[in-house]
Amino acid sequence: MPEAASVQATVGDSEFDRDTAITRRGPGVYDVDLSAGWTIISAVNGGYLLAMLGRALADTLPHADPFTVSAHYLTASQPGPAVIRTDVVRTGRTLSTGQASLLQYDDEGREIERIRVLASYGDLDSLPDDVRTTAKPPAIPPIEQCFGPEDAPAPVPGSSAITDRLFLKLDPSTLGWALGAPSGNGEMRAWFGLSDGRDPDPLSLLLAVDALPPTAFELGISGWVPTVELTVHVRCRPAPGPLRVSITTRNLAGGFLEEDAEVWDSADRLVAQSRQLARARLTG
Repeated sequence: MPEAASVQATVGDSEFDRDTAITRRGPGVYDVDLSAGWTIISAVNGGYLLAMLGRALADTLPHADPFTVSAHYLTASQPGPAVIRTDVVRTGRTLSTGQASLLQYDDEGREIERIRVLASYGDLDSLPDDVRTTAKPPAIPPIEQCFGPEDAPAPVPGSSAITDRLFLKLDPSTLGWALGAPSGNGEMRAWFGLSDGRDPDPLSLLLAVDALPPTAFELGISGWVPTVELTVHVRCRPAPGPLRVSITTRNLAGGFLEEDAEVWDSADRLVAQSRQLARARLTG
């Protein structure tokens, strides 16, 4: 299996870990800094934000691994200082549940809630090995036959800072939008990792489900596709190596679309699934 990067960062010593760092101010209160390095077009990436909230909940709850995380994106986050507040809803032997909010301040010092999360955490290493599934890994060409942002004929208007932090190689069959000929299929598939070679872990899976170009691009819709709600299920701890991510949209109606994502690891295991509702900026 090809490596995502020649220089290998480790978990805890990666740009992703530094940029999702939290500083505990007091019980359930964390100071954070939203890095401009994880913006795309005009917004801080929702998966990056979810990983930061996920880190705060892992510190708050007695269990360390996210099992299910549901987030409502209330207002657009801006790079810069923010506060995360967490609460323990329930603790149990195998699962603990908590909630978290990310807040920033306006010019007059008033709090603005950006995201609210409800999540259950457990111990992925304690799960049984029994797997019964009809799911199959996505058919993606080898990495060397796929294309990254550096191969694009023209940059996406606005910020593309996040692409410098990702190892992203897109399936050519889902790249019609980049050539001005979107397929209309609402599909996006790619090899995925972090550019510094850090191996995936449960927190980085929260990023992976929301890091590919929107499926709306292949539907012929350009521009920002803001997330309204995102739910992620982490199914097992990922093996080292690049991930494969497949995202599909089957229904765009009333200016909203869903995106269903699957994340597969190098051992051909389905390690995460998600569904999000997003708003499509229709024009014309």
